[in-house]
Amino acid sequence: MSDLLTRIVEIVNALLPTLITVAVVFGIITIVRLILDRKFPGTSSSRFRIQMSLLLLSFAGGLAIIMALPITENTRGQLLSLIGILLSAAIALSATTFVGNMMAGMMLRAVRSFKLGDFIQSGDNFGRVTERGLFHIEIQTEDRNLTSIPNLYLITTPVRVVRSSGTMVTADISLGYDVPHSKISELLCKAASDAGLEEPFAHVVELGNYSVSYKVSGLLTEVKHLLSARSRLRESMLDSLHKAKIEIVSPTFMNTRAYNPKDAFIAPVSRVDKVVSEIEKAESLVFDKADEAESIGRLNEKLREIGDKLKATNKERDKAEDEGERDRLQSEIDRLKNREEWLVQIINRRESEERQ
Repeated sequence: MSDLLTRIVEIVNALLPTLITVAVVFGIITIVRLILDRKFPGTSSSRFRIQMSLLLLSFAGGLAIIMALPITENTRGQLLSLIGILLSAAIALSATTFVGNMMAGMMLRAVRSFKLGDFIQSGDNFGRVTERGLFHIEIQTEDRNLTSIPNLYLITTPVRVVRSSGTMVTADISLGYDVPHSKISELLCKAASDAGLEEPFAHVVELGNYSVSYKVSGLLTEVKHLLSARSRLRESMLDSLHKAKIEIVSPTFMNTRAYNPKDAFIAPVSRVDKVVSEIEKAESLVFDKADEAESIGRLNEKLREIGDKLKATNKERDKAEDEGERDRLQSEIDRLKNREEWLVQIINRRESEERQ
């Protein structure tokens, strides 16, 4: 009996450093996760950094546990060598594996080609970015559905990003040779201006066998209303050309069906001017999650700016020698703290509403 107890005590003593190491590693990971969740409260923009931090911490904790195992130095070296081989093999296969998406996500973060709320198009996928994770991004498409795209796909496929400062809205149209191109260009530019686009211009794209192809373009500064702007441009083109008594048909129309030359194929202009806010309801409905993600992302950016300014002001107050200057800086610190608490409350409220 005494030999058995002695053996148990020896085993416990041998495993004690390993058990302590395991407890410390799991404790550190839990504490770090709680700190990160509090500092970056579960927003889409912070998921990437939280995942990366926990991944690196878990890897370091695994190495610490191996170092604490009650094994010989030779066996420990073999385990570390095995981990190195497995890690090398995973990196070698990263083009088509789980690790590949992780590395692609890190690359996209480093390049910073797009952010939350931006319109992007990659292949047949078009929509606004709602989430950016370690392994994939999520976009909200024109039909309001959410689509997940692997990060690996994004670095192997060209990605077109609509600039937040403005984008060109274009439309093509085909008209007959009997109408002067100068008049058409003038009417198309007027239609683009009436649609709310800036600096419009029109080009002759192609001289076809039976018709002339035109392309009109204009700058849209409020990119959130891209869908409505495209529709408004085409509506305005119809109105502008029909008011000028120009038929939007090519001469081939005469070859496919006979009609009275006195008749004109012009639809009556029934469109009335609409309030922009009503026209743009489509975007607010279609891209609701993208708007929310962009809004929370901007609030978090503002929160970080206030945190940086608060640190700088604290340093200035500590260095200030004049009592009046110290009081002024303290008042500024109090104001920044109040604003910081207010932003945290707003972010938490919006995130709880989003989860519901």
